[in-house]
Amino acid sequence: MEDSIRILRINGPIIWSYGDTPLKIGEQVFVGNLQLIAEVIGIEADHTIIQVYEDTIELKPGEPVYPTGLPLSIELAPGLISSIFDGIGRPLDYLATKEGDFLKRGTHSEGLDREKKWEFTPSVKKGDLISGGEIIGNVKETSLFNHRILLPPSISGRVVSVREHDEYTIEDEILQIETSKGTESVSMLQKWPVRTSRPFIKRLQNKKMLFTGQRVLDFLFPIPKGGVAAIPGGFGTGKTVTQHQLAKWSDADIIIYVGCGERGNEMTQVLTEFPELVDPVTERPLMERTILIANTSNMPVTARESSIYTGITLAEYFRDQGYDVAVMADSTSRWAEALREISGRLEEMPAEQGYPAYLGSRLAEFYERAGSVLALSHREGSVSIIGAVSPAGSDFSEPVTQNTKRFIGAFWALSKELASARHFPAISWTDSYSEYIENVKPWWDQFGNDKWSSFRNRMMYLLTEDQRLQQIIKIIGADSLPDDQRLILETAKLIKQGFLQQSAINPNDAYSSIEKQMSLAELILYYYDESRELLKKGIPVIRIWALPITTEILRIKDKTPKGEEHFISELKSRINKEFSELKTRY
Repeated sequence: MEDSIRILRINGPIIWSYGDTPLKIGEQVFVGNLQLIAEVIGIEADHTIIQVYEDTIELKPGEPVYPTGLPLSIELAPGLISSIFDGIGRPLDYLATKEGDFLKRGTHSEGLDREKKWEFTPSVKKGDLISGGEIIGNVKETSLFNHRILLPPSISGRVVSVREHDEYTIEDEILQIETSKGTESVSMLQKWPVRTSRPFIKRLQNKKMLFTGQRVLDFLFPIPKGGVAAIPGGFGTGKTVTQHQLAKWSDADIIIYVGCGERGNEMTQVLTEFPELVDPVTERPLMERTILIANTSNMPVTARESSIYTGITLAEYFRDQGYDVAVMADSTSRWAEALREISGRLEEMPAEQGYPAYLGSRLAEFYERAGSVLALSHREGSVSIIGAVSPAGSDFSEPVTQNTKRFIGAFWALSKELASARHFPAISWTDSYSEYIENVKPWWDQFGNDKWSSFRNRMMYLLTEDQRLQQIIKIIGADSLPDDQRLILETAKLIKQGFLQQSAINPNDAYSSIEKQMSLAELILYYYDESRELLKKGIPVIRIWALPITTEILRIKDKTPKGEEHFISELKSRINKEFSELKTRY
């Protein structure tokens, strides 16, 4: 490595360097005698600005800076699934066995195992004309996941030779291709700069539902595969638990969980619990389709800033193989705080609340890498992003939340009041919204015989009316309301407690199937319709509330395991029986 570049000045994770060797924006460099990993972020007339991804304690002016000529990149090949990386792609699980629980500064490690052999099955043959991004073979990486080996996007030509079915390392040559520049050798390993989005043929309309098994999300505020959602909420409202539920239960092929600046104990919980979780569909370990990126709040802020780009690059790689990927970013507020700190050290002019003026464009740069596409492999794949936002004091008017709302399609607002009342998920039905209703309606209609849209609209109407009536009750009291309005209050209670509230620990309720969601919604609305008929016959609403069926509707979600949804529908006959008996008494 050359050492003609020297450190001029140091300000936390930002250093200024001088020297004759030209550097490029985005180039990865190694800084100081410890060779700390860093990236060039600015070039001025007589010096270069570099952000360091490690602690700069004891670094001194005059120490060398070593250029690499390459951008900050991540390795892409078999071996990614089940791995745990830090924000710049170093394998933490491997380094823990090599160096212990504490990572030494200046530790360099290749992201993937060079010695492990993978069983490669070619899908092309000699003489085939192939273009960049096409699938050239397959590796069974885990029992759940088939890793499709892609030709790097920059290479196209005719296959000169291809290795036969056998076991190879990720660096072994598996194919030779004749290009316009000559014969090139291809292995299973490729590298991609994390700040550059991977190419595709075209964007597709988001039509397939990202089914999460969480009723308040799927039924009221759904997103499609390739959609973008934000989960804003103050401390203790359940952002991390909600994302854990989505990671466990959503029907994405691959889950990438990015712990971006969260507290160490929360990230530790993720790292210890995820390997023990079982995929509810396949009954296999959940880690067999999961990648974790750990970057806690006590790690350098610059590594926090890069972590979400590492996560989204991995997601695009699997998207290009034709998979549906869900990225959980927890939390983008901590990422924005890293931007703010770096901007302050660069002495840039601050905008609102000290955030840099380019906060919105950086958020757009991240969220717009989501979407459903036709990849270069000619397969359809998607990247869905679900980003947690942590506004101080649950103030949704702060800059990160407001800028995030510009680039998302679903807003799942967490309510401190609901969390305090032990209503989980604490997603507010009054503050949340989804712009994907029309996108997912055809998907729902194939399961609900065109009922979903009607059920959802009626539920939202009853919840909105309940909100309005609650304001009136504060003034005149509930007893002053007419029976038809009191019935709305009771039905809204059934919706909130019997439908929207969902236990993360009850095995019967943690995941709610499509059939269960439709059956519960239909049951509650049937109860409401039949109750209105009783009101027309002069039966007081208080008599309806006192019927045993009302309590049974509240509890049925906790009693009904998957595959037994018919028990919910059978409650209709109970409603008819008890309501008929009530009629005979009046």
